[in-house]
Amino acid sequence: MYSIDQEIFYIRSITIRVLAPVKAVIPIQDATMGPFPAFGIALMTIMDEDGYTGEVPVYSSYDNILEASLVPLLLYNDGMPYHELYKQLYWSIRNEGFRGPASALLGQIDMALHDLAARRKGVPLHRYLGAGRSEMKVYGSGGGTNYSYKELEQEVAYFTGMGVDCYKMKVGKGFGTCMQEDAERVLFVRSLLGNKIRLAVDANQIWTTDEALRFIELTATAELAWLEEPIHSAALDQITQLCKRTDMKIAYGESERSAKVFPALVNAGVSHLQPVPGHLAGIKEWSAVKELAGRFSLEFSSGGYSLFTASLMAVAGEACQVEYLHAIMAGLETYFGTRPEWKNGRFYLPEVPGLAVRVNWQEAEQQDKVIHKKVWDKRNVREYRPVVSL
Repeated sequence: MYSIDQEIFYIRSITIRVLAPVKAVIPIQDATMGPFPAFGIALMTIMDEDGYTGEVPVYSSYDNILEASLVPLLLYNDGMPYHELYKQLYWSIRNEGFRGPASALLGQIDMALHDLAARRKGVPLHRYLGAGRSEMKVYGSGGGTNYSYKELEQEVAYFTGMGVDCYKMKVGKGFGTCMQEDAERVLFVRSLLGNKIRLAVDANQIWTTDEALRFIELTATAELAWLEEPIHSAALDQITQLCKRTDMKIAYGESERSAKVFPALVNAGVSHLQPVPGHLAGIKEWSAVKELAGRFSLEFSSGGYSLFTASLMAVAGEACQVEYLHAIMAGLETYFGTRPEWKNGRFYLPEVPGLAVRVNWQEAEQQDKVIHKKVWDKRNVREYRPVVSL
């Protein structure tokens, strides 16, 4: 296992490239958003003076936050040990707050630098982080509220054919106003899965405590593995009430941008933690949530861009799972020349330096799939000057 704390970086450029959206396998809708007919991805590439790179998915719409603090700090702190550089990066976003996109951007930079450091050492990122294995369990995710029964049947057949032992579907149709239909769809999917495959549902924060309890009652015979984000993620008082009034496992964490929020979720009674590495302020924050789940014997999983997330999940417990949202990832995978192999319900990581995913940039450029590109270096970025908040 390596430690990034004493790594020294001489960053020479930061590049964001946005790839053209690709058609969804099935346009997917949930309780509060969609349907989405296509999905895109943007990636940040950080290059050092020797040409080593780190590359991760990134929010491309927040250039101002990058330009105001994060990029200048990367370019003008040559030779600084990473634990000191990270501290400066972390506190530079204080005035943006630690619960929004600035925190996520910091985490994406942190992951890119981990990727770069692992490539420089010539080891896969999961090995750099201390993983003793190269595979992890995957659960299938999809079941949009707009899916027909035939589409649900097709997706379930796809996932069961891939060997998953858990499938998660969306509920909360019509902004939570079609609960009886939700329940009927859940029971239909349960009949497809049988008793050997777990079924979970995601309500995307649409209900109140009483509504969530009503849904749990209507779907009792489905024996759900967990109910994900049934109530607004900021309503800790209501989440606490729900957890006190049901034995159903309640899952939260995808909406959080700081590991410091998760102990409050545990205190509220949440029994399944779902931090997304690309949403938190760094790999150490994600690891802190993983360790929190371990201390309290809670379920733990992570989603986001699952092929990237997989490198981190190799250091989690063997029962922990990566979420795979087929509607999104299947199309985006056409951009990746290297990626984890999926078989028998598990991802198997390639033994390549750094993250387990590589975009085929030459092919993407030849096919005119790079629809936006922006480069920062010392020629177009001034040294960072902190702005005092009054």
